[in-house]
Amino acid sequence: MGTIELVQGDITKLNVDAIVNAANESLLGGGGVDGAIHRAAGGELLEECKKIGGCPTGEARITKGYKLPAKYVIHTVGPIWRGGHKDEIDYLRNSYLNSLKLATSNNVETIAFPNISTGVYGFPKKSAAEIAVNAVKGYLDKNKLPKKVIFVCFDDENFEIYRDKLKG
Repeated sequence: MGTIELVQGDITKLNVDAIVNAANESLLGGGGVDGAIHRAAGGELLEECKKIGGCPTGEARITKGYKLPAKYVIHTVGPIWRGGHKDEIDYLRNSYLNSLKLATSNNVETIAFPNISTGVYGFPKKSAAEIAVNAVKGYLDKNKLPKKVIFVCFDDENFEIYRDKLKG
């Protein structure tokens, strides 16, 4: 079974096989972690994303990492929180699972996830962390890859929430 780690910091600096981008459906960059990944990877990432033609909510697409330490960027589109009655929980779970499936099919051994949908998309942070941790644990129980999943929290609040969820 793979291991799970928790770190606080900048996902664009991690030396892993793949980092996950909390993207929007266009895949053409945005704010938050999405903008940071696009800036750090350089313009070639945007050009590759243009060729993909977008990504529906809950799904994932893979690109090269370009100027990032990571070999790949897995772009997933988390749901916008609309009160919990628009399948947001399922969409968020699928964002994690589809990212992990892409990682496995590309022989990714180490992958780092940001806190998907908890920024401008407004998903409640504690619920999002529980969905993320449960999805990853369940996936790792049944698959040989990835060998290591790292949850990367940029802020103190998410770091504390994930630390509590991973203890339980």
